[in-house]
Amino acid sequence: MANTMTQTFTANDTEFAKSDSVPDKKTNNQSKKRVGILGGGTAGATIAIRLAALGLDTYLFEKKHSLIDGPPMCHLHAGGNLYREIPDEDCVALLEQCIDILRLYPYTIDVRPTVFAVPTRDKGSPEDLLPRLDVLTDAYRKLITKDPDNEVLGKPEHYYQLYSHEQLIALSEREQVATPSSVDEWMIPVAKYLDLNKVKFPLIVVQEYGWNIFRLAASAQLALEEYDNAHVFTDTKVQQVMPVDCENCTNADHHVTRWRIDYQQTHQPDAESIEVDYLINACGFRTGVIDDMVGVDVKRMVEFKSSYITHWDDAGGQIPEIIVYGERGTPDGMAQLTPYPGGYFQIHGMSKAITLFDDGLVASNKYSAQPKLPNQYVHYIEDGWDKTPLQARSQKSIDYIAEFVPTFNSARSVGNALYGGQQIPGTDDTLRVADVSLYPNIRYARAENVKASSTLMAADEIVEQLMEVDLIDHDTPANRQRYAHQWQYLAHNNSMTVDKLAHTLAAARGFPVAMAKVNNSIDQTTIKRSA
Repeated sequence: MANTMTQTFTANDTEFAKSDSVPDKKTNNQSKKRVGILGGGTAGATIAIRLAALGLDTYLFEKKHSLIDGPPMCHLHAGGNLYREIPDEDCVALLEQCIDILRLYPYTIDVRPTVFAVPTRDKGSPEDLLPRLDVLTDAYRKLITKDPDNEVLGKPEHYYQLYSHEQLIALSEREQVATPSSVDEWMIPVAKYLDLNKVKFPLIVVQEYGWNIFRLAASAQLALEEYDNAHVFTDTKVQQVMPVDCENCTNADHHVTRWRIDYQQTHQPDAESIEVDYLINACGFRTGVIDDMVGVDVKRMVEFKSSYITHWDDAGGQIPEIIVYGERGTPDGMAQLTPYPGGYFQIHGMSKAITLFDDGLVASNKYSAQPKLPNQYVHYIEDGWDKTPLQARSQKSIDYIAEFVPTFNSARSVGNALYGGQQIPGTDDTLRVADVSLYPNIRYARAENVKASSTLMAADEIVEQLMEVDLIDHDTPANRQRYAHQWQYLAHNNSMTVDKLAHTLAAARGFPVAMAKVNNSIDQTTIKRSA
């Protein structure tokens, strides 16, 4: 398999997570094996949880103040229905990954459906997606048969539903419900606000729930705080990695058994070093920087993307996510309206005037595995957006959605965005399913997730590799607990605990604290069965 999207090589601040110093020399000589993870995005943090639960001394390095502070996410792609161009087998893989990651991070989910509409200007047809939806429904049913606790997306027979023009006209006459309790009630605001003359029928409603990045960051931090052997370094820049024990280093098939990580913490005067028995690169769009240090030659792309935060007072209550298909990168690219509590909405417009950028997609070359983003986008990632272009793109995003949801023209920008560099392994910018690359001869792995939902399965592949190189035992109780989703932090943390920390993180990152909430959490009984 391949890889996903995460972040830069960095870690966490004492305000948000525990920060550790390197152990003394006596501790350095201990027999417990150590793993170094560079990058505290979704991939790095999830892998750290997985390995810490197995008893490994896990060292996680993140440049930013807190974990999982990166590119935008909107909903759990539980079936990949957003992507018409990918094959059915990739959609089934996304479904499995989403269910798996949801059971690790249940308090990150906002339970509400996603509505897919094909615009009249599009050459596609809603019926084109129906065979895929039937495949996914059957796959979901089989996963529940395998483990009843996999029923986290509702009943399989309700995985998707279709709504005709006549049904929507009838629903538009009904009074909107502030807190919907049925799919029909969720569809009332869609019937009222969506311009039904600009879309084809039927509309497709899928149980693809919202996924909250602030709650994901909070959950990962709380999970890592459970383990004394999980060492989180935020505000920390990795300066260099070097092999310590290397056999035939001049040979292409050389072997490395230990790595040295040199790093500098922001609030410490001196650089420090630590040796690890296995090195994991989860540096997101900067993954190639570490590949160059390690000496691995790979092809990849990086794409700078952004979504925009707006506030809309006229929604009248909770509404589903609304996605209008379109051809990526064209002026008629996909439009995506993602709801948050408090009247806040995240907007994607997959055109180069909004979410995509003319020079935002770059590739590696024969001299370096690291694609070079234009300096302007690196500046945005590291220092924040300049106010004028941010405001201009935010307004364009509002206008773009208002083409299909006319009353959305009253929305206003709140002056912030979710953005970052997304890594894409290889040379195919339509890739959606990828997770990890393994180099057993040098005890090195690269987690390069295109979708954050694949990070737990990427961690599993690394665990298999660690078993093969005899760094951990096979078939331990802790490993069996993972597949039963008996995650330690879920035993005494709940939605309220996550909520409190997520609020702190959202405020620290300059976002409305309402965006750290969810309107509808996963059924508590589901979580109790899994914990």
